[in-house]
Amino acid sequence: MLKTHTCGELRASDAGKAVTLSGWVNRRRDHGGLIFLDLRDRFGITQVTISDDSELDLPNAANPSNGSGNSSSCTQAHEVASQVRSEFVVRVNGSVQKRPEGFENPELDTGEIEVIASELEILSEARTPPFVISGSQGDEVDEAVRLKYRYLDLRRPKLAENMRLRHEIVRFIRNYFYERDFLEVETPILLKSTPEGARDFVVPSRIHAGRFYALPQSPQQMKQLLMIAGFERYFQIARCFRDEDLRADRQPEFTQLDLEMSFVEAADIMALIEEMLIKLSAKISDKPVQQTPFPVMSYDEAMAKYGIDRPDIRFGLQLFEVTDLVRNSQFGVFKNAVAAGGIVKGVLFPQGADLSRKEIDGLIEYVKPYGAKGLAWIGLTGEAAADGTYPAESLRSPIIKFLGKEEIAGIVSASDARRGDLILLVADEEGVTNPALANLRLEIGARTDLISSDLLAFCWVVDFPLLEYDRDEDRWGAIHHPFTSARDEDWSILEQRPADVKAKAYDIVLNGWEIGGGSIRIHRSDQQMRMFQRLGLSESEVDEQFGHMLEAFQYGAPPHGGIAMGIERVVALFADAQSIREVMAFPKTATGTDLLLEAPSLVEDEQLAELHIAVREQEESAK
Repeated sequence: MLKTHTCGELRASDAGKAVTLSGWVNRRRDHGGLIFLDLRDRFGITQVTISDDSELDLPNAANPSNGSGNSSSCTQAHEVASQVRSEFVVRVNGSVQKRPEGFENPELDTGEIEVIASELEILSEARTPPFVISGSQGDEVDEAVRLKYRYLDLRRPKLAENMRLRHEIVRFIRNYFYERDFLEVETPILLKSTPEGARDFVVPSRIHAGRFYALPQSPQQMKQLLMIAGFERYFQIARCFRDEDLRADRQPEFTQLDLEMSFVEAADIMALIEEMLIKLSAKISDKPVQQTPFPVMSYDEAMAKYGIDRPDIRFGLQLFEVTDLVRNSQFGVFKNAVAAGGIVKGVLFPQGADLSRKEIDGLIEYVKPYGAKGLAWIGLTGEAAADGTYPAESLRSPIIKFLGKEEIAGIVSASDARRGDLILLVADEEGVTNPALANLRLEIGARTDLISSDLLAFCWVVDFPLLEYDRDEDRWGAIHHPFTSARDEDWSILEQRPADVKAKAYDIVLNGWEIGGGSIRIHRSDQQMRMFQRLGLSESEVDEQFGHMLEAFQYGAPPHGGIAMGIERVVALFADAQSIREVMAFPKTATGTDLLLEAPSLVEDEQLAELHIAVREQEESAK
């Protein structure tokens, strides 16, 4: 027998039991006559004590294989233990014993006991690992090394706990929807390539020369077809694939909770998901949910107050706008930006008026990667005069000589600044100003310890624009996907005023991360055709790419809607991980490569020929 118990289950009540444990040597401590092994499996760690003689009182039952606990067996175990090193895989026969008083380890679930070994067998030797596996030292190792040896990285307690947490979250989600009469349906991985946002991964067909499958970016069309099929409540823990540039919360392949419901409105789906997240939070986290019901804000409100459509509402510091106030300012930076159609917005740095010029220059450099050319700043070092204006001695700023007293008073009022605060302003087009200030707000929140790591701050963002204009393509594109419905009152302006059309769409946000998004779908073929035409698709393109959907709508499609939630993002947030790579068993690097398996890789010419593919050598850059 290789094991009778796991390394995490023995307790003081098991004292006297004969046991067999197997696992990895987490740590070895040699005290001469006594050797201590911390034996590890995925359930925990148990201390094993090995003596070089029979001084320890071993009952006969302590050695199930030999039936005796004599001196020779102890000597054998000690000799083997002398050869053991970290990460060796071993089997131990022995007896459970309470640790002597004062030698308990409260940090271990098994810390009240130890196993006195009567026999030790090496099942597998191990080379010295490229990084330390026990403890937290592995956190300092270069990620490329950790990914190359991911099977070792996953032995580390932190990564192992992340995988356990992921399992618990997925199990909870499944049970939640089983209890509410949802059907779990698997949809195909090999699909047809259709324009839905990101690039598709394509798979060549060997049988059908020159034709390709596409891996699903999401099961969007499949789940809508399931609603037309009458399934009414569907969900799936779905694998999805997107060939897009990567970042901390993106991977080329990922997992999402995918669900769809018939005969529902947005409020029904939002209530269902909100209940799930509240129950999930209570089940797996000690962190309180900041507010229930979850706050709901429009897209326009989120952009105005936070500069981003996934706001972190754990702290205040909302953005403020002074465009109208400085429209005719003598300060050219403000005046010119407004004249060019831009805006002037700002954010407050609490008690930042005394920051050094070097520190302020650092903030200026911080916003430049987001497109901002700089920051205008005003430090409020004193109080207002009796008339509500601020004398020069109450201000610290290189721009106050260009601003009128009313402008300064208006900026201070809009920012809600108090003595000691620093006002930071960006003047540029909206697409630059908002992201620059949104990220600066988060940076200020982190520097001033305003962002609590012990809160779960959920919120809904609704009423997104349905469409956005692509200047490069000179056409309108769907912000979510082309099956998202416009609000009922906005269908009448789809063709004439597409920029003003709002979608029946909703995103769920947690601590500044978008963890899910969904919408009520178009279910009428005439409205779906109008959407395709507004997106600039010709009738032949519609028929080629989406004819199957339009035809299905003609056989009785119920009103329906759904949502998709990123499993990795949810787990990462509950695990306090900085990247979703930390909650995936075998992730890719930021460049989409697998360092463990060395993928992507070349394939043999014969295989390419079978797929009717020829690889063309890349031309030299000089040509």
